[in-house]
Amino acid sequence: MKRFHANKFVRTFLLLALTLALAMSLSGFAFADEAAAAAPDINQGLGLIAAAVAMGISAIGSGIAVGAGAPAAIGALTEDPKSFGKALIFVALGEGIALYGMLVAILIWTKV
Repeated sequence: MKRFHANKFVRTFLLLALTLALAMSLSGFAFADEAAAAAPDINQGLGLIAAAVAMGISAIGSGIAVGAGAPAAIGALTEDPKSFGKALIFVALGEGIALYGMLVAILIWTKV
């Protein structure tokens, strides 16, 4: 059984938070030319952050689900080759999480 390494989790979380903070702080340079024409709306920025968070969290969740499901599916296939269909469904469900997150991000992005 795997042990939960809190130190590794904290480092990963801090790296993700630092990356998000850096991206948010540098995003003002992308709108520098448009700033003279019209001031950017706060809702547009929050919408883009919401789309990024929806895609990012769903991708992380999908990676965790596939990371746990795929080795179990491979182990089940080595014992019983007839379980291929069931194993494929469980792995595909994990992949579906990322697709739903991407769909939500696209819907948010088109509304911004």
